[in-house]
Amino acid sequence: MTKHTSRLCKGYLTKKESDGVLHQMTWPPQSPDLNPIEIVVTYAPFTLFPSPVPKDTFHQALAVQTHYNRLVDRISQDSSFLEEALATTIKVDDFTGRLFNIYRHVLQEGKTQSIVLGLNRSDYMLDQNGDGSASLKQIEINTIAASFGGLASHTPNVHRHILKVAGRLEDSKRILDNNPSAGLAKGLAKAWELYGSERAVVLYLVEELQRNIFDHRYVENELWKRNIPVIRRQFEDVAKTGFLDQDKRLFVDGREVAIVYFRNGYMPQNYTEQNWEARLMMERSLAVKCPDISTHLAGTKKVQQELARPGVLERFFPGEPDVVDQIRATFAGLYTLDMGPEGDKTVAMALAKPDQFVLKPQREGGGNNLYGAEICQVLEGVKQSTERMAYILMDKVQPRPVHNYLLRLGTPLKLSTCLSELGVFGAYVRHGQDMVLNECAGHLLRTKSDEHSDGGVAAGVAVLDNPFLV
Repeated sequence: MTKHTSRLCKGYLTKKESDGVLHQMTWPPQSPDLNPIEIVVTYAPFTLFPSPVPKDTFHQALAVQTHYNRLVDRISQDSSFLEEALATTIKVDDFTGRLFNIYRHVLQEGKTQSIVLGLNRSDYMLDQNGDGSASLKQIEINTIAASFGGLASHTPNVHRHILKVAGRLEDSKRILDNNPSAGLAKGLAKAWELYGSERAVVLYLVEELQRNIFDHRYVENELWKRNIPVIRRQFEDVAKTGFLDQDKRLFVDGREVAIVYFRNGYMPQNYTEQNWEARLMMERSLAVKCPDISTHLAGTKKVQQELARPGVLERFFPGEPDVVDQIRATFAGLYTLDMGPEGDKTVAMALAKPDQFVLKPQREGGGNNLYGAEICQVLEGVKQSTERMAYILMDKVQPRPVHNYLLRLGTPLKLSTCLSELGVFGAYVRHGQDMVLNECAGHLLRTKSDEHSDGGVAAGVAVLDNPFLV
């Protein structure tokens, strides 16, 4: 760890006061009466070398992203589908139910803003086939607070340098350019431009303690380059100083808000009753929400499972069989746990062969999924109860292991057997019925030791990586 007082580096940042408690960083200090502080900056964890990824499946993931953008957007516009898909989940999962109550409120009142901004990330693993080839299988799609676009924009240069030092100059030239920061900022900038007020700000809605602040800053700096003003506030700030004027324009701390960019609000612990009220106020406002409440719900695990049912994709892409085929080719097996014969069959299947499946609750943020004996423990407790409807079951993807060194502060350096997960960023903007921007915004590779079943970079398990196409 290194102490910094004036410069920020590429990594995580926290502030530790003399009592040893972590707090949000404020620099320079706003009051001379503050306790002495130690500002701790450390690098984001990464692999020593880029990891191999098959060229065909990598390009397949990039090519399907604009279709996934359209799919998420069309789901968000289909209220009857969302009602049907989430009908059982909202009865047993309080968090999803609270989100859905806000959605119903907005529908009944009437949507105020016709500009829709989506910044998502579709995550995949490569499943081994019997013939030795690999199939691209989607793990999930993140429609809120999709992270690491900022840091992923800077890891290519890290691996290029490492390969040069290792004497592999030709290999260093094969590291792909990648700039999700610019791609995500392009979507934000387009929505801000359509909002139509040069004085209105982009509001980053953030946590009190933000360990991943530099990932935010890279995208934020892209906006400042375009002369787009950005402010960072918490739910509590919106609750205390936010209000809607007669035209439902949102003001926070006296500033008109063009876009609310949610980098918080995806987990139950992010909310107090005051925060729920602030979320409702923002959703009712004229500000562009990234994501709006319907797009947030479109990214739930239950919706993912429903999309795998026969005929559902065709509902969203009538007359586009090629698009349906491209999306469906990325689906892993997904199974309902709703009450009834179909759900009973899923429970029996999971209990008979738990190592072949993943049990997923309706949660984001990493570290929530259940595997092996954990599946049996949970399902044995809820198999006769409606509580099982809070989960879905998915086939466990079996990727081919690779070997690499994982560089993480405080962890001994050793050659590890690793598994990688490929993420692809998407950015889209719809104005009314016109899709005015729809792009693949870049990619992300995360790698973890095969000792861990679940967990991302923020959870302290995976590290940042780059694809080395083979």
